[in-house]
Amino acid sequence: MCLGPPADGHPMTPARTKDVNEMTVEITIGVQNSPREISLESDQTPDEVAAVVAAALSGRPTLELTDVRGRRIIVPVASLGYVEIGSEQKGRVGFGNI
Repeated sequence: MCLGPPADGHPMTPARTKDVNEMTVEITIGVQNSPREISLESDQTPDEVAAVVAAALSGRPTLELTDVRGRRIIVPVASLGYVEIGSEQKGRVGFGNI
């Protein structure tokens, strides 16, 4: 999986590839009054994600998570329907991950 611009300027050279042995967790967030879910992969452990969710539910206005690509996902706590935290899995290999 390529992340960012190529290191040497050549279009076929990845800038940074994800380590296949790196563990990721799939997170699905249900938002109230929205038919679509928010899905992301995080390099945090399931326990770390659960702690972030619990902290948000205990009084913070937003739930903030960062995915494996560095994107920040911010959801207002008042709009949360559910948060599904998957088990850890090794990084996937193949063209489907580009």
